[in-house]
Amino acid sequence: MSFTSPILKQYRQKLVTARKAVQVVKSGDWIDYGAFCTAPRTLDEALAARVDELEHVNVRALAFPGKAKVAMASAKGNSMTYNNWHFSSGDRNNHDHHNCYYIPFTYNEGPGHYGRNIKTDVCMVQTTPMDHQGNFNFGIGNSFQRAIIDNAKTVIVEVNTTLPNCLGGAGESVHISEVNYVVETENQPILTIGSPKISDVDRKIADLIVEEIEDGSCIQLGIGGMPNAVGKLIAESDLKDLGVHSEMLVDAYLEMFEAGRVSNLKKNLDPGKFVYTFALGSQRLYDFINNNPSCASYPADYTNKLSNIASNDKTISINNAIEVDLYGQVSSESSGYRQITGTGGQFDFAYGAYHSKGGKSFICLSSTVTDKEGKVHSRIRPVFDPGSIVTLPRTITHYVVTEYGKVCLKGKSTWERAEALISIAHPDFRDQLIKEAEKMRIWVHRNQTSSLVKAA
Repeated sequence: MSFTSPILKQYRQKLVTARKAVQVVKSGDWIDYGAFCTAPRTLDEALAARVDELEHVNVRALAFPGKAKVAMASAKGNSMTYNNWHFSSGDRNNHDHHNCYYIPFTYNEGPGHYGRNIKTDVCMVQTTPMDHQGNFNFGIGNSFQRAIIDNAKTVIVEVNTTLPNCLGGAGESVHISEVNYVVETENQPILTIGSPKISDVDRKIADLIVEEIEDGSCIQLGIGGMPNAVGKLIAESDLKDLGVHSEMLVDAYLEMFEAGRVSNLKKNLDPGKFVYTFALGSQRLYDFINNNPSCASYPADYTNKLSNIASNDKTISINNAIEVDLYGQVSSESSGYRQITGTGGQFDFAYGAYHSKGGKSFICLSSTVTDKEGKVHSRIRPVFDPGSIVTLPRTITHYVVTEYGKVCLKGKSTWERAEALISIAHPDFRDQLIKEAEKMRIWVHRNQTSSLVKAA
């Protein structure tokens, strides 16, 4: 590209330091950060440095990679309030210290909130370097970035050469003509994570799920050890012609592809393509998706649109949970008043997968959890503690799986649900769960002669 190029001229005119770029922020402004690894690092630090100059500035982020500097700065007073659509471990820690507030939403509705329900004064997003046509790519964090930019008064891009260039799909880039300021950085490597450790319990649960998957199924995996265990077992299986349509792309998909399990050729929607809205994994995964035409990055209102999920036959949705109650409600985002993650796309894929032809939705969790004091608790509960959020209402939950088995809750009455869920609870807790179910009036007399009671 020539130095006299009009595109390059625009770039150079808009190139400023981070310190100068954040001067555009005024008291009372709403600031939106890029999602996941497209969150600005240099601009975040520069904005946090203005904590004593501003009042009532609000920042929205989505799973910030680490701990946002503005969140830490907000602890010093009331000048900045940090809000988040979905918690990373750093966001969770900030929430524990009253420096972060959660924004409830379902992922498919994320883009629609901008311009309809909320405003953005300044958008700050990390991107790849500008290409010859003047485009900055959002890399592994498409999400609802375009919707933010389309509704923002000011757009600042923070360039990082370590972001992979993720082809569309749609909504994967912004043009220099739409950008107000460009900030170059020291190109700090983006966050990479290894595959979660897979326990014996994870593997038992994965075995129960994999036996439900057929050739030609379309797979969605949530984050965590159990969904990744399913991916690894699929890679080791003889399944074939699987497809990928998922909000998140993780290393398990790469393992499935390299093992010859994924072709994407049987999909009704976007055949031949890995469809996703963000990626989170190893550098090997990022290298795989970089400029790869078989991978298509889309906004969340495409990947998580209920009709799009349902359009592929035999869609299989696999997600974690924190707890399940005896009514079949699923809590996957909070424990009591402690917000841990977020709703994300769990509702979208649980609903969409069930409405796919031959589709199935699985919620998986270990039967017990051990607290910091070493006490063991059942994760199948009579009812949730006050403050625990229902991520999936009982009307949506399809399969629930623990290491003790899997049960389908669709079409079942309250007593049938209770009996089914107690049957996959840890044996040490079944008697007490039966007593609680009786108090809740969801246990009938004929259950007393069931094989469940005999085994409890």
